[in-house]
Amino acid sequence: MSAITVEHFQNFSKNQIEAMTTFATTMSKGLQEIAAETAEFSKQAMSAGGEVVEKLLGAKTIESAIQIQSDYAKSSYEGFVAKSTKINEILVKVAGEAMKPAQNALAMVQKQ
Repeated sequence: MSAITVEHFQNFSKNQIEAMTTFATTMSKGLQEIAAETAEFSKQAMSAGGEVVEKLLGAKTIESAIQIQSDYAKSSYEGFVAKSTKINEILVKVAGEAMKPAQNALAMVQKQ
């Protein structure tokens, strides 16, 4: 095992700072992407809700109102599942990318 020199310590510190900066940048971008997806979903949900209210106000029978509500519930659920899946995929991608600098830094420390 080699002795730790000032140069080793400086390189280690520099690598740690770079890893943390990359981690923070990656997480920030990922959170922005998730926020954009969430905002898009909210906008779509509000629009769909307004359309359903209009359809319900125009319903001629109880059966048609129930059908409108059932269709809305089904499409809302499907939209929620699709958006949740997409956000989960973003989280997995961001977590993997964010951990790469830490893994690289650890590998460098283990080499020394």
